[in-house]
Amino acid sequence: MQLCADNHESIPMTTFLDLGVPAVLAEVLSSSGKSEAFPIQRDTLPDSLAGRDVLGRGRTGSGKTIAFALPLVARIAASATPLTSGRPRGLVLAPTRELATQIAATIEPLANAVGLRVTTIFGGVSQRPQEQALRAGVDIVVACPGRLEDLMKQQIVRLDRVEVSVLDEADHMADLGFLPGVTRILAATPADGQRLLFSATLDGGIDVLARRFLSSPVSHEVDESSVPAGEMTHRVFLIPGTEEKTALIRELASGQGRRILFTRTKHQAKKLAKQLTAAGIPAVDLHGNLSQNARDRNLAAFSASPENDGVRVLVATDVAARGVHVDQVELVVHVDPPVEHKAYLHRSGRTARAGAEGTVVTVGLEAQRREIAQLLKKAGIQVDAESVKASSAAVDELVGPRAAHRMLPVTAPAASTPRARSGGSGGAVQRSGGGGQRSGGGQRSGSGRGAQPGRSAKPGHTAKPTHAHNPRHAADQGSAAERNLQRADGAPARRRRGSRGRGAGQRPAAQ
Repeated sequence: MQLCADNHESIPMTTFLDLGVPAVLAEVLSSSGKSEAFPIQRDTLPDSLAGRDVLGRGRTGSGKTIAFALPLVARIAASATPLTSGRPRGLVLAPTRELATQIAATIEPLANAVGLRVTTIFGGVSQRPQEQALRAGVDIVVACPGRLEDLMKQQIVRLDRVEVSVLDEADHMADLGFLPGVTRILAATPADGQRLLFSATLDGGIDVLARRFLSSPVSHEVDESSVPAGEMTHRVFLIPGTEEKTALIRELASGQGRRILFTRTKHQAKKLAKQLTAAGIPAVDLHGNLSQNARDRNLAAFSASPENDGVRVLVATDVAARGVHVDQVELVVHVDPPVEHKAYLHRSGRTARAGAEGTVVTVGLEAQRREIAQLLKKAGIQVDAESVKASSAAVDELVGPRAAHRMLPVTAPAASTPRARSGGSGGAVQRSGGGGQRSGGGQRSGSGRGAQPGRSAKPGHTAKPTHAHNPRHAADQGSAAERNLQRADGAPARRRRGSRGRGAGQRPAAQ
């Protein structure tokens, strides 16, 4: 393996044309304001455009996607191999659906300029559209390993004509246990094809892949100081207990700019987004339990401006730490410090991208001081912890002007003449039209299940929103929301069980 020491101190910025990128592709980048190459692009493009295997390392936001998208499109466009049904010529593997979608969004304008077709393949959605795209013929596939292997087993796709293979976030593939699947996929591509491996770190199982699949690769490791422009500021806020932490998180979420709040679990992400929304700070969540449509909607809401029904706060698990790029994220908050230092770096990389400035705040209890210090030391970050509370001047200065709260009004139930029917135990149940929507008093209207006899909605209460984390559907839950917000430490709120006056064999109504 050939190692290149990349020293950028005295090298001026270089245009893509200078690096040998075809003019038609350079024009696409120039039209979107990208005319000069970043260091990871400048270092790797001469080798990758020449057809050599490359290992490229650069921190998140350094421009790795364009670094492999350009040679992928340029070399396939120059190939004489014809388009064939179910047999792509370019392949990009990514660990998450979000990353695959964003990679495809970067590749598509370049591919369109030279008449190439691109499609994405990942789980969580119907495979029929993916089958149709493959059968119609595509040049480049951007895929997650699981669904791609499924389609390979069904013989819907074959990789025997792949000329360029790219593995993005290679270390994350190894961390998630994808190596066996990635190995099988790469083994199905021609041995003489070009392979490009890119990641923010090159360790773990990457050596295994490199030794088996790369031929005399050139390794370019771009150091942190070479990433242009913007400054990432790291802060550590320590508080004495969980109640103070809840108030601090709410303050950090209340600013005017975009911010991403990271939690360790899916349950905590969903719960915190709902609590912030109920408190007048619209937020959406992003985690592995969401369907692809829900992920897309929430990312679209986070990407949109508040004037266009967008939200400023995204609460996410580490699923968003790889590849999700939304412009102008000014603050990343580690609500729960990650266990591993690489996760800290990837989470933090959602801000201060490609020249912008941003701040990263790690929130912890005083009892976690030593644990957080060890985490940051492994990540190469030197910062002194600050003991604060929500009202501290340091917090106020960091958050800056607060965004106006957006409490959606409580709408009174529409006046209607209730229609009675017999309930499970002979009691009358009021129907209020709504397919299975629960009313405020614990009653379920429009459902065929047994309901609580003799109970009706309390005056002034509204139906429980179907998606409370979505600000368009969020309703003010009054004192209940305040009680929930005080339990943001992750402890589940108590639920009151329904009355026992039901017929035999019926389950209590859900609250």
